[in-house]
Amino acid sequence: MDDFEYLTSLAKKQKLPKDFRLYLILKDSHVLISNGSVESGLMLPKFKSLKNNRDEVLSVFSKMGFIFDELIRFLIVGHIHGQQSKKLLYVLNLIPLNRKIRLFLDWKIFDEIFTRNMSRLFEVRNGLMHSVNLDVEYRKDKTVLLSNKNGWKQFRTDLENAWNELSKIYVEQISQTNWKKII
Repeated sequence: MDDFEYLTSLAKKQKLPKDFRLYLILKDSHVLISNGSVESGLMLPKFKSLKNNRDEVLSVFSKMGFIFDELIRFLIVGHIHGQQSKKLLYVLNLIPLNRKIRLFLDWKIFDEIFTRNMSRLFEVRNGLMHSVNLDVEYRKDKTVLLSNKNGWKQFRTDLENAWNELSKIYVEQISQTNWKKII
């Protein structure tokens, strides 16, 4: 039985409260426990086959933004998804992503190097939001274009590394809770 099946059966047996919300990042999948049920979470990006395509790249950033919001929500209100949690998610939709990245630095969840790397990556996201193609600059040690083969390769590698590090940070933060006591 894989983790998703286990959680689904636990949700059915335990009749999880409707106000319980937890987003889980498992080894091979993501799972959302919410409203008393267990659902598949975000589809994991396949970085090796990620196309040099505006929509695919923006999809990865959208998923990262979702994880930012879930982490902030969890750190402030925990696993309870009542009115305060819902209001917080509404407010988080109004806050620019670069401010959320800065918040994680201020809270010492991201270190300075990871913050700088995330900020550079999200500059690309902002560029893509205002462009119809991939003639967007990605700054590392020098300026490169995503439309350039080597530039794309470097960006994709950095994006994958950031995704993996963000997932690791998320799991570390969620794991600090005494779940046995809560369950």
